[in-house]
Amino acid sequence: MNELILSIDQGTTSSRAIVFDTGGKPVKTEQQEFEQFFPKPGWVEHDPEEIWSTTRAVCQKVLSEVGPVTAIGITNQRETVVVWDKESGQAIHKAIVWQDGRTADYCAQLKQQGLEQTVREKTGLLLDPYFSATKVRWILHNVKGARELANAGKLAFGTIDSFLIWRLTGGKVHATDATNASRTLLFNIHDQSWDEELLKIFDIPHSMLPEVRDSVADFGVSTKQAIGFEIPICGVAGDQQAASIGQCCFEPGMIKSTYGTGGFVMLNTGERPIQSTSGLLTTVAYRINGKTTYALEGSIFIAGAAVQWLRDKLKIIQTASETEGHALGLNGNDGVYLVPAFVGLGAPHWNPNARGAIFGLTRDTGPQHFARAALESICYQTHDLLQAMTKDTGDRITSLKVDGGMVNNKWMCQMLADVLDIDIRLPVVTETTALGAAYLAGLHTGIFTSTEMLSEIWQQDSLYSSRMDAELRNKLLGHWQQAVTCVNNMKHS
Repeated sequence: MNELILSIDQGTTSSRAIVFDTGGKPVKTEQQEFEQFFPKPGWVEHDPEEIWSTTRAVCQKVLSEVGPVTAIGITNQRETVVVWDKESGQAIHKAIVWQDGRTADYCAQLKQQGLEQTVREKTGLLLDPYFSATKVRWILHNVKGARELANAGKLAFGTIDSFLIWRLTGGKVHATDATNASRTLLFNIHDQSWDEELLKIFDIPHSMLPEVRDSVADFGVSTKQAIGFEIPICGVAGDQQAASIGQCCFEPGMIKSTYGTGGFVMLNTGERPIQSTSGLLTTVAYRINGKTTYALEGSIFIAGAAVQWLRDKLKIIQTASETEGHALGLNGNDGVYLVPAFVGLGAPHWNPNARGAIFGLTRDTGPQHFARAALESICYQTHDLLQAMTKDTGDRITSLKVDGGMVNNKWMCQMLADVLDIDIRLPVVTETTALGAAYLAGLHTGIFTSTEMLSEIWQQDSLYSSRMDAELRNKLLGHWQQAVTCVNNMKHS
């Protein structure tokens, strides 16, 4: 019997619902974008009610058009935080998004107090505004009455998965999975529990936190009031971990890169958490049957968001797909480089105060150059991450599985192969984030019997190999490094 699984993919710019069959093929998809709020430079917020209403709407739409669904899997934008009232279920402030840099000064204070090493050893993360804890603390410090309510045990904190689980189950379940917990700066990835010392450092009451479960687990049942059907929620993972699962990166050394709003490279390191010395993060890849698998991760904050900027702010394109034609229209980049540090620089630089810049402009520079520079910047940033991974592991990377909306751009995939000088492998199903969540839910219900079974389902769609000579590659990367150095050295008042 061909059972169906509903995958909720709540991302940074849109909410999606995709129904998959037992072959891992998408049967029905629905997507809604929602508003991005930028109250101050470097600040990014979402309306939690709009996140919920768009999620609910896309779920109801697909469920009304397919047969009975066996289970729900959830994947979500990570690190983004919501704080809500346990009684009313209402958020007390807008969601503070992972890209938001408002807590940079506080992170700098903690570093000056010598706390980064403690945080790093316990969590595998760095003291950076990217992660959840400093965002939660900001809400508790800046929303009137929040600290008192939190101390009285009346507030709940959650990353987006927890907020959706709460709403889907009518407030019956306050839970998260190990992958999302591992991105909060509050979770000890070695003993797999919330850490009292870290809670004290960030001044966050334990009563606010969700229960941490395996990525394959019982997360309650959706209510008819929420989405029209009672369906068990059986799998949860943060978006990058879910993409890694969707790409079947189950063996140590397997690596994937996802290109959505940001770009994220994740390398499976097995049962051993590797402490990076090159600016990467150590994180939980997934936890199944109580067994934790770890990964090294590099985060690019701006990937597809650079194309969105070309469309929405500069208005030099109307659709993302136009960038491919623009890039093809040039024989080279004519010395134009974009460093898209719109919300700071992620790995391996970790400079929250960096701001974007474009270099090499002449009177001849036009929309084609901007489009090409945006696409090239994604390739160069990926190169920086893979170089750091090679340093940390000592292993040369020979191929990379890629996914996400941007891999539909064939020019970018070829440029990626050229810049990295490795094979780029695209799967048949590029919506691997949603697919990974479906796989987790299917493992819990027995639709899929093992990760080995999932690996047999994975199919390659296309392969890109490097066609660029080493001299040109080195020249391009050299100019990119100069541009990044300039951005890192710029002072902003």
